Amino acid sequence: MNSYKEKQISNSNISKFAILSLIGGFLFLVPIKYQDGFNIPVGIIIDWVKSYIHQYTMHIMLFLVTVNALFSLVAFIFKPKLVMEHKWLKRTLVTTPLYLISRILGAIIMLAVFFQIGPEQIISPNTGGTMVDLTRSLVSILIVISYTMPLLTDFGIMEFVGILIKDFVRPLFMVPGRSAVDLITSWLGASNAAVLLTEKQYNTGYYSAKEAAIIMTNFSLVSVPFCYIIASILDVQHLFTPFYIIITAVGFALAIITPRIPPLSKVSETYNDETGKIVNEEVPEGKSKFQFAVESAALRAKNSHFRDIVNQGNDMLFSVIFGLAPIIISWGTISLILVEYTPVFKILSYPLGYYLNILGVEQAFQAAPAALVGFADMFIPALILAPMESVQTKFILGALSLVQIIYLTEVGTIIIQSKVPLKFKELLIIFLERTIIAIPLIVLLTKIFVRL
Repeated sequence: MNSYKEKQISNSNISKFAILSLIGGFLFLVPIKYQDGFNIPVGIIIDWVKSYIHQYTMHIMLFLVTVNALFSLVAFIFKPKLVMEHKWLKRTLVTTPLYLISRILGAIIMLAVFFQIGPEQIISPNTGGTMVDLTRSLVSILIVISYTMPLLTDFGIMEFVGILIKDFVRPLFMVPGRSAVDLITSWLGASNAAVLLTEKQYNTGYYSAKEAAIIMTNFSLVSVPFCYIIASILDVQHLFTPFYIIITAVGFALAIITPRIPPLSKVSETYNDETGKIVNEEVPEGKSKFQFAVESAALRAKNSHFRDIVNQGNDMLFSVIFGLAPIIISWGTISLILVEYTPVFKILSYPLGYYLNILGVEQAFQAAPAALVGFADMFIPALILAPMESVQTKFILGALSLVQIIYLTEVGTIIIQSKVPLKFKELLIIFLERTIIAIPLIVLLTKIFVRL
């Protein structure tokens, strides 16, 4: 990088970086006391927005999902000129046969749940009802995240932190230094919001495909408040401090191990074809690391404008509502039907029962299905484990469910639909790897540090 004068980096640019990045850092990274626990400010704002609009989101989503399915079907069959020549309409409505089927199925399930018409397997609160409620909650998350995320990504804080700590982050996790802010946000915030944050960084050329894949599958942990909710359902909330410490320790161990084994180790190092690589964290000769960090951050802030925040926020909001919501509803409902009404997961989990039994986990075969169903949804393992008598088993499997991370109804569908080259097969393998590696670590730490 050249001098301040050559790059026209003024004190106002530095102030712009500092002020807006501090606001973004506070919103996404600072847990504050809220109700009976702690939450980050963005999470509190999401709760506030949800309290006002959640009663209307059922009707809004019913309309949008249904219209989206109808218009996508029309676009697929007739390819009207208005759609094919309009960039946003084409990107939104023109899709593959599989995603078209998903949109139609999502609309059918949404209508069935709303009017309570159809098979119990679909409209049950434990299947279609759960997925519709999840999609409604996603609206509140998106409204807030879409327009606040740029404060964290577009005004220099990621460049500043990235340059300062790249020598620590890359050797451990094989990701660039700038991802440190992403990692913290992902760890403390909502998991689906974290994946959207990482996807944006890949789409804009700040992460390679491998780096985005590593962050998405290792750091998109559910929020701290949700971890406490899971502990409460399992009746181990009195052990929440060791519970969360073990989750963090095992999560970090997995983030060191899994990027070094397939399929993550095989993901391409290439950048998004549309943008290429636009990030540089190498400190030029003659500059201190801090000076280069400030210059890079100020330049990023200089080139970011508030109108871009609105445009990017609109794009993210509507692309997720039109593209992702129907997939969550359709495939999430199918997954939950398999869990609730078939023995599929019980049969598939039998080998895990032996594994848990060898490691000395009580009620191993009874608990084994909970170790697999997390692939479908993050909430189901806790519901399966709650009635069990063994506190040790509930503690171990509850912690496991929160480090598995790749829940199809949450982060999984977002990853599959993104441009990051991870599809269903790779996500299943990564999920199983995380499960097999995490279980003995959690068991060992629990037996050493927790008195049950």
